[in-house]
Amino acid sequence: MIKDRYDVVVVGAGPAGSVAARFAAVEGATVLMLERDREPGIPVRCAEGVSHNGIEPFIDIDKRWIASQIDIAKLTSPNGESAFMHNNGVGYVLERRIFDTALCELAAEKGVQLITKANVVGLIKKNDKIRGVKFRYMGETKEVECDLVIAADGTESRVGRWAGIKTAVSLRDIDTCVQYTLAGLDLKRNTCEFYFGNEVSPGGYIWIFPKSDKTANVGIGIAGHLSHKKGPKEYLDEFVNKRFPNATITYTVYGSVPTSATLKDIVKDNIMLVGDAARQVNPITGGGVVQVMVAARIAGRVAAEAVKKGSFQAKFLKKYRREWDKTLGNTQKVMHSMKEKFLFMTDERFNNLVKFCQKIPAEKFSLKALFTEAVKGDPKLMLDVAKSFVVSKMKLK
Repeated sequence: MIKDRYDVVVVGAGPAGSVAARFAAVEGATVLMLERDREPGIPVRCAEGVSHNGIEPFIDIDKRWIASQIDIAKLTSPNGESAFMHNNGVGYVLERRIFDTALCELAAEKGVQLITKANVVGLIKKNDKIRGVKFRYMGETKEVECDLVIAADGTESRVGRWAGIKTAVSLRDIDTCVQYTLAGLDLKRNTCEFYFGNEVSPGGYIWIFPKSDKTANVGIGIAGHLSHKKGPKEYLDEFVNKRFPNATITYTVYGSVPTSATLKDIVKDNIMLVGDAARQVNPITGGGVVQVMVAARIAGRVAAEAVKKGSFQAKFLKKYRREWDKTLGNTQKVMHSMKEKFLFMTDERFNNLVKFCQKIPAEKFSLKALFTEAVKGDPKLMLDVAKSFVVSKMKLK
């Protein structure tokens, strides 16, 4: 039964929405979560790779939603040389549909009410203040009032725009992506692969995330401003035809991923943006599942505190922004600066970088070592990289 009023309405039931809703409810807020699709986690618009340490604080690890465990990362340069990273922690390739549902179930256990096939179509405003949302459900337009809206509605974030928040980013800061799930492969199940180079994926990379030794998510993301002459599908098709000529495509997904710093404004009176809607994504990898859950936990707690204090003005809600910046937001700014150095390197520089990585002992080869070498020659950025890795390791849990 949908009530007329809640303390908090969360728009979107992905990881950002589910975690924000759960932490708000745990602290005593009444929470409604609205999802426009028929169930959480569909359509899958994700490479589905996460780190063990990243997700463990938010949900007990369950084999039901783990397709593969990843222990090795293989980096391949334009000239075909490869380096292997064995020292970056345990990772997983998820079954996102099952994973997202599990996060929603956790939220429901804490008192969150979830309504699926509920498409939010507008905000309720009274005296220029946000007072709730309008949504289409079962062929009818309904309204529900609340004190606070949490917009977790993805990259498009219509809710943020309706609230007057500037959500646009430059083409340089958004990757256009295509991914196939391929069958009929012969892979090492514990190894994810990355391919770099301007002839392969300009301003981005190609990834292979195995879901078994016979299937994998194989995708590409390229910088938006470089995709007008040749699109990501063309690059990906060339790669697949060369690497996996006999593979069968079982699933295709298109989308975009923000690779910017966090938006300047992620709160206004009576509203907070979280996840892709707030551009809380790693600008280099395009990975966001862990980052958005970290942000959502902060947002949910601040939302509950706002309810207790009856304070929903931006001045109070900016507590969320301050805590996000201290936790991962400032690191994201550094990663955004690094992106220009790393993903827009010349092919020769990529070749030299992989050659350098080949010389690093397996037990010392890490992302920190890789990125530090990538920004060599820029002392300030090297220092920022070192600080960011220390901060991120301390703050993720």
